[in-house]
Amino acid sequence: MNRLLLAALAVSMASAAPAMAQSDGGLRDFCADRPGKGTPTCILDQGHWQVELGLFDGGWQKTADSRVESLAFGDTVLRYGLDGLNEIQFGVTSYAREKTTDRATGDREIADGVSDLSIGLRHSLANPDGSGLSVAIVGFVTAPTGSRDVRDDGFEGGVVLPVSVPLNADWSLSLSPEIDVAADSDGDGRHAAYTMVAGVGRSYGQWALGAEVWVSHDADPIEASTQSTFDLTAVWSPPMLADSQLDFGLNFGLNDDSPDVEFGLGIARRF
Repeated sequence: MNRLLLAALAVSMASAAPAMAQSDGGLRDFCADRPGKGTPTCILDQGHWQVELGLFDGGWQKTADSRVESLAFGDTVLRYGLDGLNEIQFGVTSYAREKTTDRATGDREIADGVSDLSIGLRHSLANPDGSGLSVAIVGFVTAPTGSRDVRDDGFEGGVVLPVSVPLNADWSLSLSPEIDVAADSDGDGRHAAYTMVAGVGRSYGQWALGAEVWVSHDADPIEASTQSTFDLTAVWSPPMLADSQLDFGLNFGLNDDSPDVEFGLGIARRF
């Protein structure tokens, strides 16, 4: 949840399709934040942990002046069920790297290191298992604990109000409106950022497929920007491991401010 990710219409599987994966042992259906940019409404069972790990994420963006290549390994979210209605989350990326190349001169700038630490709390307002009409509220704060080249300029935070609506027996619609407080790019002051993710998803046996549109406006007084992507997601739930998933994501930029293409591969496991 750093500023790049924070920075209204659409399609998501982050909350819709993964929530359909069945679980053994009387627990709620398995539900992960991955993949996609939307936020699910489901809450972990009390006393249970869930680890969600981005094995590899990459992105490419070309403009008239520059070419930007980004990659990340170990984008990790650790979730813990406090009770039937609340869970706490911790997030950090083990290694992130962004290389910017000036297309005229060939000069390169590289920023890399460990990302900032994000801490969040999710509270269910309706149907904490994610079934039926399900609503939650998520508050989070990001501390500037990362490496010098990649950390934000001070504390940032935001609030998300995810909603999941069943359309019929097979399809579900998810919405994730979000408002954030982000640090100005010059490090002096704060400004607002607004995000909307909306999406649909459907399960096909062991697979769940979905798509989403993500729109984010960063009102930085130094350089405001609006990013938008169309994202496709796929999740495979191994039949021998009811509390796990392997996921894939492919994003396409819809305007000049957004990465041209992004790709991600990850896993999630509940304990």
